[in-house]
Amino acid sequence: MPAGSLSAGTGVAAAGLDVRPADGEGCAGRQVSGEIVVLGKIAGPHGLQGAVRVYPFADDPLAWSRLPQWWLGREGEAPELWRPTRLIKCDLRNEMLLAQLECVADRSAAEAAAGLLVGVPHQALPPTAADEYYWADLIGLEVVNTHGQSLGRILGLIETPANAVLRVGDGRGTEPERLLPFVAAVVLEVELAQARVRVAWEMDW
Repeated sequence: MPAGSLSAGTGVAAAGLDVRPADGEGCAGRQVSGEIVVLGKIAGPHGLQGAVRVYPFADDPLAWSRLPQWWLGREGEAPELWRPTRLIKCDLRNEMLLAQLECVADRSAAEAAAGLLVGVPHQALPPTAADEYYWADLIGLEVVNTHGQSLGRILGLIETPANAVLRVGDGRGTEPERLLPFVAAVVLEVELAQARVRVAWEMDW
């Protein structure tokens, strides 16, 4: 399964990734443009050799822990300010990732890195399988029911133990948001090229 992907268990899948800009620190390298997909956040140091503990935002962290590079940054800054660093080693332990990064040389540097976000440019993510999508690709898509009625746009996704849930609304707060389960019985088709999702959902539900 691709990095950060989430299977709904119903033949429809989405990736549990948030997209937020950030400012990179302490790592030299080329700049990136476009969207950065945020995978997790450095919680603090691990041990004395510069390893860091990373809290994963995305599901399937072992998959994206195999990426050759991560980008580090802070929330609220432009994606162009993120900086790449080589991922030397990464293990999953008690739902946290223990990572050794090339630009974090010792415990002092690991302590200074606490709070940095971990991400990758969207174009660096592995391709998705059929009927699998990154959450970042779904945000903003129009949601249309089987009668051709628009229910609004996807504002966000909520991950629950059973399945992901789409937050659908007008984005202005003038109408209550709808919460649609991201399962095959509800989400009939995702049409990325048309920026549209077709659903089995009535206007008055």
